[in-house]
Amino acid sequence: MNTITHFLARYTAFLWAILQPLGIWGVFAISAIDAAAMGLPMDVVIATYVYQDRSRFLLYVIMGAAGSAIGSTVLYLIGYMGGEKVLRKRISAERFQKIHRAFERHPFWALMFPAMLPPPTPFKLFVLGAAVFEMNFGHFLLAIFAGRCVRFLALSVLTIKFGPQFVSWSGRLFRQHFTEVLIVLAVGLVIWLLLLRRKRSRTALVEVAGNTVEHQD
Repeated sequence: MNTITHFLARYTAFLWAILQPLGIWGVFAISAIDAAAMGLPMDVVIATYVYQDRSRFLLYVIMGAAGSAIGSTVLYLIGYMGGEKVLRKRISAERFQKIHRAFERHPFWALMFPAMLPPPTPFKLFVLGAAVFEMNFGHFLLAIFAGRCVRFLALSVLTIKFGPQFVSWSGRLFRQHFTEVLIVLAVGLVIWLLLLRRKRSRTALVEVAGNTVEHQD
């Protein structure tokens, strides 16, 4: 375990030495590479940038989200040109059908929700799925951008409050209790959607009532 921790520390330091001279474009570049092919320690990179330059944390969030959306187009093209075979090899037939149904019913949420979650969420499988099931490309980019914005914004706020050590702590928590954390996040999302729907219904009723009063006058 100590050997793995030492290796990750050296690896992160190596990446930081390359990225630091690039400034904010380093965040964009590393997130694009991470989304396109290699699995890189994105949370560590974002947290480091934010902790060293807190005043511009929103800029790092946006650049990281934009880079992830742009980099994901590589997998989108792969999926669009024949990714169904790749997807079927990586997951069971039952899971393939579940992902298919999710993209048929709510394509935006089917991609945005995984984009919000850190590893070990198999985000790239959902990116391939979005292409295989022919999700609108504009909605594809927007879903990833929005999901990553939520993820990196939460990470940045917590890093500013608790320090960069929060990244390693949360990573261990998520890996060890992946299912439990996923359930909590899913329940929270459902509650938020229900509250949003209720608020919109109330607004619609108020507008209808207002129009009725105007017509009576």
